[in-house]
Amino acid sequence: MSSHPTNPIQTHPDSAAPNSIFPGEVFAKTAEFDLYIRQLLPRYDEMLEAIARCIPPQAKRILDLGCGTGELSFKVLQRYRDVQVVGVDYSPRMIEFATAKLETAGYRQRWMGIEGDFGDWANHQLSVGEGFDACISSLAIHHLTDEMKVKLFTKIRESLNPGGVFWNADPVVPESPILSETYKKIREEWCIQQGTTLAEVRKKTGKSIPYGYSQPDQLATLEAHLEMLKAAGFESVAVPWKYYGLAIFGGNKP
Repeated sequence: MSSHPTNPIQTHPDSAAPNSIFPGEVFAKTAEFDLYIRQLLPRYDEMLEAIARCIPPQAKRILDLGCGTGELSFKVLQRYRDVQVVGVDYSPRMIEFATAKLETAGYRQRWMGIEGDFGDWANHQLSVGEGFDACISSLAIHHLTDEMKVKLFTKIRESLNPGGVFWNADPVVPESPILSETYKKIREEWCIQQGTTLAEVRKKTGKSIPYGYSQPDQLATLEAHLEMLKAAGFESVAVPWKYYGLAIFGGNKP
């Protein structure tokens, strides 16, 4: 496993080159994220719905790591009328956008956004609370090194109540060169179905620079993720959803 510098990188994109963004922000303009991510990633909404469906119906407190524009939190709040969601993201632009969106949708009393790096949380340098019934994440954790992924998975397990669950949606390393080409073609075909092209959507992306504990894509295989989850102490490790190069994986705290 690769290591990470002792001191995380703290350069803010606004002080760097034009169109520089945090890893995970993807697009240069935050307001365009919800539109273009649906063009870039096949079955994006289905993926988020799958995470929401895998949360136990009795769950009350949920942690959304790397909450971005709040789309995953939104789907969870829609599905479960009594849950409280805590969203964490190190991007002030994302937190501001998500807060406005969810307050407008009427969830002011059931959602709280925290601006912070979940890498700091994994290293016990940030407090986001404890006693969660579920932890969820989408398109964020793959920016950590494998070493930091294991630390984060361990911290997640520690933060969950007994019987709590963790579900993460992320891209994974293709299992072979042939499948790598297949996954690429699927994304290109998806973009065409949305009335655009992969090249056109990628023109909307910003230049991702390292920040905190996150870097441009640090993908791992699905098998490696499952082993990390087991090493972190999760049981009933499973893959409830997979679509070519995208997967949802996680498990239960005993």
